[in-house]
Amino acid sequence: KSCKNNQMLFYFDYFDFKWLVNAAMEQRRRRRRRRRNGYNTLSLLLFFFLVFASRTSTSASCRRRTVKHLSTTLPSSTPLESRITSKVIIISIVSGILTGLVSALVLAFLVRCIVKYMKQTPILKGPVVFSPKITPKSLHAALSNGIQLLGSDPNGKYYKMVLDNGLVVAVKRLGSLEGNGSPEATTSSKSVKRRLQKELELLAGLRHRNLMSLRAYVRESDELSLVYDYMPNGSLEDVMNKVRAKEVELGWEIRLRVAVGIVKGLQYLHFSCETQILHYNLKPTNVMLDSEFEPRLADCKLAKIMPSSHTAVSCYSAPESSQSNRYTDKSDIFSFGMILGVLLTGRDPTHPFCGEAASGGSSLGQWLKHLQQSGEAREALDKSILGEEVEEDEMLMALRITIVCLSDFPADRPSSDELVHMLTQLHSF
Repeated sequence: KSCKNNQMLFYFDYFDFKWLVNAAMEQRRRRRRRRRNGYNTLSLLLFFFLVFASRTSTSASCRRRTVKHLSTTLPSSTPLESRITSKVIIISIVSGILTGLVSALVLAFLVRCIVKYMKQTPILKGPVVFSPKITPKSLHAALSNGIQLLGSDPNGKYYKMVLDNGLVVAVKRLGSLEGNGSPEATTSSKSVKRRLQKELELLAGLRHRNLMSLRAYVRESDELSLVYDYMPNGSLEDVMNKVRAKEVELGWEIRLRVAVGIVKGLQYLHFSCETQILHYNLKPTNVMLDSEFEPRLADCKLAKIMPSSHTAVSCYSAPESSQSNRYTDKSDIFSFGMILGVLLTGRDPTHPFCGEAASGGSSLGQWLKHLQQSGEAREALDKSILGEEVEEDEMLMALRITIVCLSDFPADRPSSDELVHMLTQLHSF
């Protein structure tokens, strides 16, 4: 036995030699078998590599074909997915619209506030003149000098004033515009001043022969003075007092002209202005008469816009204005009916007169209605204007119109437009 080159050799006899040869051949066969097994293993690995590579390339190719297919066609979706997608789209659209609307409203509100602030009327002090014949300097000078008192009413006093250029004007000084000094009253007072200033500018633009034209106004401290044309005959109240005292004679034709002029002024306020204007305080003291006894309505809307204006219920106030604080153009018609009744009867409605008629009631309207129903309407007429038969017929017709104007129901009263037609039919002017 020996070892050489890692080979084991055995020395036998014949039989041992034969076994040696067989052992060497067997060892060689084992080497070949191991080499063959290695080749087989390598071949198997190479085979698996080729198969894997082939499958990978095939899968990639399939994926490319799938992507290409997906890029050209939309996947089919289930009905549930379609409904969910539709709801999402609708909610998105609605949310966008609502957001846009809210943003637009907020922007519009901000713009409106800015414009309102920029357009806010500043409170003016000193004279504000609407007539070229009057200058602020001459108005200041005249107010500082002596002025003649013409009369007064609960809302202020009337004065006669002569300017430097010789123009005679009438001035009405109103009550206080200030509050009680508190912040709330101060804010309210500023609001009232702006509103009053705006209304006065509106009234200054009114042009009608039967309206008192506002020529200027002066606001100093808490006092407001209104400047009008001077009316030589004063107010209708002044003239009727003189008639009752037999100091002045006022025939039926003049009285009817006064009535027609008053209702024409109301017609202009109610129907001809851009926005309807109500008088709110129509009575004889607010009807001024010029040198030809043409009437002009004064203090239009003043009782509504003045904070200190006395709006106490009087015999010239319509029933609804005192009962429900509701005032319409038909309320002005009731006041006109009272004035027409004063012109026809010559009586002062504030004085007691119902004793002459047992069931005549306590108001001028009720008294006239009672005499009309009893057939004694002529007894209500002013004796100083009774004369010709034609005039008496006109007065009796005017008395019927008066009763209709004094109806307790506003809907039953005629409009100022209708009254102009009715009264002008009585006499040709």
